Amino acid sequence: MNWTLEVVVVPVSDVDRAKAFYSEQLGFTVDHDTRMGDHVRIVQLTPPGSGCSVVIGKGAVPEMAPGSLKGLQLVVPDIHKAHAQLLERGVKVSEVQVLGESPTPTPDPLDNVGFVFFEDPDGNGWAVQQISDRG
Repeated sequence: MNWTLEVVVVPVSDVDRAKAFYSEQLGFTVDHDTRMGDHVRIVQLTPPGSGCSVVIGKGAVPEMAPGSLKGLQLVVPDIHKAHAQLLERGVKVSEVQVLGESPTPTPDPLDNVGFVFFEDPDGNGWAVQQISDRG
């Protein structure tokens, strides 16, 4: 039986600002932006190529302090290309860092160990890791 992670709730203070960041700066697809009256709003966004989405909103999402989520991780096949794309879109992103040693020999020394880091406007922390082949 497969167990798939489909949604992660990301706590934000301003839904419109967060929606713009995730869709316009990170390039996530807006799956839906649902309003149920004045007090409930749910926005679901999905990173390109991902089977897991993030949900931001108010009223119907679990109460967490905005910016309290750390350690979210995206995976890309080319960390330098991802870094350049984030910079082009105005995201304040770290330089490429090498963390540890690759557990398997790869032609690219950044595979498995190349990372960049950024935060959304509320301070939720994200990592981007290069994995070009999962075997």
